[in-house]
Amino acid sequence: MDIQIGRGKAARRAYGIDEIALVPGNRTLDPNLTDTKWSIGNIEREIPIIASAMDGVVDVGMAVRLSQLGALGVLNLEGIQTRYEDPEPILDRIAFVGKDEFVALMQELYATPIQPELIKRRIKEIKQGGGIAAASVTPLGARKYGSAIAEAGSDLLFVQATVVSTAHLSPESVFPLDLASFCQEMPMPVILGNCVTYEVTLNLMKAGAAAVLVGIGPGAACTSRGVLGVGVPQATAIADCAAARDDYYQETGKYVPVIADGGLITGGDICKCIACGADGVMIGSPFARAAEAPGRGFHWGMATPSPVLPRGTRIKVGKTGSLEQILRGPAGLDDGTHNLLGALKTSMGTLGAKDIKEMQQVEVFIAPSLLTEGKVYQKAQQLGMGK
Repeated sequence: MDIQIGRGKAARRAYGIDEIALVPGNRTLDPNLTDTKWSIGNIEREIPIIASAMDGVVDVGMAVRLSQLGALGVLNLEGIQTRYEDPEPILDRIAFVGKDEFVALMQELYATPIQPELIKRRIKEIKQGGGIAAASVTPLGARKYGSAIAEAGSDLLFVQATVVSTAHLSPESVFPLDLASFCQEMPMPVILGNCVTYEVTLNLMKAGAAAVLVGIGPGAACTSRGVLGVGVPQATAIADCAAARDDYYQETGKYVPVIADGGLITGGDICKCIACGADGVMIGSPFARAAEAPGRGFHWGMATPSPVLPRGTRIKVGKTGSLEQILRGPAGLDDGTHNLLGALKTSMGTLGAKDIKEMQQVEVFIAPSLLTEGKVYQKAQQLGMGK
């Protein structure tokens, strides 16, 4: 039901992940019996978790290690890794600069041109290491570097921007990327995003998307919602986009996964996204905390270095454990940020969901007090859920 903001303006109520709770059903099952496998494009993974294409999260080594652990990492092909032969000293500068000088430094560092040969080299390095080569570009980058990406043999390609749609208007001097033609011409599955509405999701699927990314502005380091005022809380956005996926499947027989992207910190967040309809999730800051992450304990958004309107910042996340601890355990922390796979399997067992499709069907309540009820001591002592 729409809510009247004032005369002539009505609004729909939307819900964020923190406002909902998952409700146990009539059965439970042993977590070891749950099946978390999912497919994206022509690739099957045990763990429905993707590491975001951010320079503080994924480099070649992280992409390889994530593949080994049963997940997936996406390399940013318009970032530090493809602008500099040796990115290590550049990452050191980003980690150690003062907060007042940070934006200017980022604008300086990201002004160095992208080298197409480095795009090819990074993709090949991941493949040579035995990893799944998943890469990310903006629509403009896709038009400029698509041939180099195809030549290098990338396994998956993510075409990402704050908002991607099939109905994009440009000045006469600019030729926008034709998403449908691009998806058809590229030799690998193309994932498109981001979006937050039923209609755009449906259009991206009709254009040939192998999967669709859902989320505008919820990321830990993203400031788009503050800078632009744009976004839809994730629980509602995921449910709407998942409805488009289901309708598209009914019409065509083609199943296109929906991936919740951004704003997810704990295992519980991931579980709730899947319960809202997501097939998998993309996360950044939880992986930025891994000992192997390139960010030196820092995390920053993809739009942070914009030369005209930065829509991201650098946050300190620290290093809390190995990538394996964060993804598969054993957990060294009590706040839900370690052993994300174990959290998902345990939640599925508690809810009686034996696979991802059943997890998408569990009952959901609106529960604004879910994370605060009875947690006075944790909050006061900054323990567990009170950190």
